[in-house]
Amino acid sequence: MDMPVQTLRSEQGDIRLSSRKQPFNLLRWFSLISMAVIGTVAVALGAVSTRFVITESVQRDALLTSQFIQAIASAEVRHVSIPNVRTMGELLDPRKDKDFPDVDPMARASARGEFLDHIAHLPDVILANVYAPDRMVIWSTNPSLMGTTIHADEDLDHAFEFKTPVSASYHNVDKARMEQKFVIPPDYIFIENYIPLFDADGRTVTAMVEIYKEPKDLIDRMERGLVLIWLATALGGGLIYLGLYWIVRRAAILLATQQKQLITNQTFVALGEMSSAVAHSLRNPLATIRSSAELALEFDSGPAHKNITDIIGQVDRMSKWVRELLQSLRPLNDEAEPVNLVAALHDSLMAFAPQFTKARVQVVFNPVQTPMILSQHVQLTQILNSLLANAVEAMDNGGTLTITLESTDAQGVRVELKDTGKGMTEEQRSMAFRPFFTTKQGGLGVGLVLVKRIMERFGGSVTLGSREGDGTSVRLSFKRVP
Repeated sequence: MDMPVQTLRSEQGDIRLSSRKQPFNLLRWFSLISMAVIGTVAVALGAVSTRFVITESVQRDALLTSQFIQAIASAEVRHVSIPNVRTMGELLDPRKDKDFPDVDPMARASARGEFLDHIAHLPDVILANVYAPDRMVIWSTNPSLMGTTIHADEDLDHAFEFKTPVSASYHNVDKARMEQKFVIPPDYIFIENYIPLFDADGRTVTAMVEIYKEPKDLIDRMERGLVLIWLATALGGGLIYLGLYWIVRRAAILLATQQKQLITNQTFVALGEMSSAVAHSLRNPLATIRSSAELALEFDSGPAHKNITDIIGQVDRMSKWVRELLQSLRPLNDEAEPVNLVAALHDSLMAFAPQFTKARVQVVFNPVQTPMILSQHVQLTQILNSLLANAVEAMDNGGTLTITLESTDAQGVRVELKDTGKGMTEEQRSMAFRPFFTTKQGGLGVGLVLVKRIMERFGGSVTLGSREGDGTSVRLSFKRVP
């Protein structure tokens, strides 16, 4: 009966774990949302700019065409000495020739012919029509359209009704519109212009000139302009995105680092409080046990002598752990001071000389400079002693300890301690700076943690590289004294 209950609990635990929400990924969501927003804005700006360029170009071309045709109309009327009370718009409809008996028929025909010839030979014109007020085509470059009446043309009706030029651009020929019967079909885009001609009073539209143009040069310029607009839009959007992404990525990395550091500090504080309480609680019992063992050792020289000696040795080892633990938990409040790095290294090497000799470890250290670094002499000595002790223990069958010193830049100095010991596995190396993790028999696991704390306290850093069977190298980076 116990097995189904345990299985159910296990399944419930799996469900709870699987339903746990993933942490919010700031960088990923910013990348997606910012890309969507910037892309939308860039496309919208590109579309608006494209529309503006096309509209303005078409309107500008229409205005120039309208002014040119009206200027030609006025010039041809004056050229043939027709009285000023007449305009070209009144002379274009052949059906009204009899309505102006005072106008010389030859002069009328000459002016009309010259005007229409100018229209037919305008640059880029693919079709030209002239409409009477009743919407009949009274002249066209396509003879098949002459005499045709156009119905339901909104642009034509608008031009007649509001007495203003009307322009529009098209990409495709509308076969349903009777007037779009081109002798030479357009290739890409064409422009339609309606240009009204007025009577002498300037109030009534007497004729409407329709011009279909395919301005090659204007189209080429518009295409180049559109390419530049979209390139600039894409480049600007990309630069904005990359700039914001870089800033947010730096912020995300900083937040992640600070969060990790905060978690580490909180964990370390919690462990410190617990460990400190335990350490202080152990000191008095350990002292009592050692005193009792020493007293018993004075009165007993028999078989129990070895056991009592072992008790004293184990108590001393535990006392050492307690000292190391309390030392690693002590707040680092000392201010940085100039320290001679080479001198500190020599002092530590001299202190470990007997251990090097006993462990058959050869030390290679030939400094060529004596830099002054920012640290604290006592704590720097503690760092070096901890690393030298680790190196000696890693080379239990002898080996070589190589110490090199080099300048990283004008403000930094790096020391590397490399041994030829047994090294560490990848898993061990990744956990080397975690509190209470150790690979040594009887070790406490606070040495490298303290090294890291002290180095970071004075603006430095420590990195560790190791391969199983190839030894370990520890690199200490210090700030040089300005």
